[in-house]
Amino acid sequence: MSSITQELPRAIGVPLDWSLSIFKAIVIFSGLLMAVTFFLVVVIRYGFQGDLYAYEEWLLAVSFWGFFAGAVLASERKLHVNADILGIVITSPRAFWWRQTIVLTVELVVTLAIVYWAYLMVADEFSYYPRWKMTPALKIPYVSWRIGILIAFSYMSIFSAAYLYVHLKGGMKDIKPEQEDAQ
Repeated sequence: MSSITQELPRAIGVPLDWSLSIFKAIVIFSGLLMAVTFFLVVVIRYGFQGDLYAYEEWLLAVSFWGFFAGAVLASERKLHVNADILGIVITSPRAFWWRQTIVLTVELVVTLAIVYWAYLMVADEFSYYPRWKMTPALKIPYVSWRIGILIAFSYMSIFSAAYLYVHLKGGMKDIKPEQEDAQ
């Protein structure tokens, strides 16, 4: 299957493609940084009997951004965890189309609710400025990774809306139940 961004109007699809490139870069950067950091921690700790000062704190922010950027990429490709067995059981194309409509609608509603809660979480953090909650050693504000959560769930809801839009537009109504697993 081609990317969902290819099936959207160009004015929406192109900026989403650009943002996906940014999320891919975040995932690559955070993954490499985590690997290098853990390598250095082992070398410094066991090779030189030292310690890499407060690496857990800045690595926490990097890993949050990386993990949630990966969740956005999975959402764009419909690779998130799915325990739906009705797609296997339903054989009627019409019933399958309605089931898919309901699933996509519920997915959109849930992601939008999580976006709202993430917004409340970030707004609550900003309300405490300048007394933000911070990490003990490096004083990194917790809001730095909570903004990443808000952005990621916002993009996940955008992709949920995109799949629902394409489905309702008719781009996916010819999918047979057995073809869903191939995507």
